[in-house]
Amino acid sequence: MTEDSRSTISLSVSQIVLILLLFSSFIFAFFPVFKDLINVWSNSDDYSHGFLIIPFGAYITWRKRNVLTTALVKSTPLGLAGLIFSLVLYIVGHFGEIYTVKSLSLVLTLASTVLYLLGYKIFKELLFPIFILLLMIPVPAQIYAIVTIPLQLLVSKISVAVASSMGIHIYREGNIIHLFGCSLEVVQACSGLRYMISLLTLSAVFAYFTLKSNYLRTILSLFGILAALIVNILRVLIIIVALSWLNYDLTAGQTHFLFGVIIFILALILIASAKGILSIWDRSIDVK
Repeated sequence: MTEDSRSTISLSVSQIVLILLLFSSFIFAFFPVFKDLINVWSNSDDYSHGFLIIPFGAYITWRKRNVLTTALVKSTPLGLAGLIFSLVLYIVGHFGEIYTVKSLSLVLTLASTVLYLLGYKIFKELLFPIFILLLMIPVPAQIYAIVTIPLQLLVSKISVAVASSMGIHIYREGNIIHLFGCSLEVVQACSGLRYMISLLTLSAVFAYFTLKSNYLRTILSLFGILAALIVNILRVLIIIVALSWLNYDLTAGQTHFLFGVIIFILALILIASAKGILSIWDRSIDVK
């Protein structure tokens, strides 16, 4: 038996029992965090995708089982430092009742444990399924408010500029758009942040399964944010055009819901188109 083969993962019954005990302890320690997250996922359309994140991460890990079971195991002291820091972070979040900090400590604890017990190579293989767990954590209300207002103003400004260039008589006061004796308010839902959260998750998943280069995967994942901004500008612009040229209100009743679905599908088409372009680059990298 070579040194490399002795260093690969080969679990005995006692080691499997130990892993199960560690896993059970992890679930028990962070049960309040899981409970809070499930409550948010259940009561918010913005984060309902959270239910799919953990199963998705587990599925990716399962797909890597052959690589993981043959990877070299080497404990890393940096992982212990990260584990201590994450536990301190959890204590601070618990006593300070800062739910986001507690949620972040959950992911950091998992990452640090893998790094400490299994080493850098296995941690590198599990980096994406660990990273994807961050997308199940709700954005703090303070950050949500800070980001939403500039996005509302940006969407309003660009939409009005394009509408004016089309000959529509329109003017803007902040996020309030005035035309033909009526006013439209670009509310938080139209800022694009809601779409950004969902599209960032979907584009990250899509990128992982369709591209090979981690660099290009990152680009496509982040493109989900840009796609959300583009379609929300288009959404507001179409509402303005419908009111001005057709005297039809797309913001009322069932029409507004269906219009939102169409806009979301358009965002998915943009992401798929970006993937098609990146695939050309991805294939060229693969050939090299």
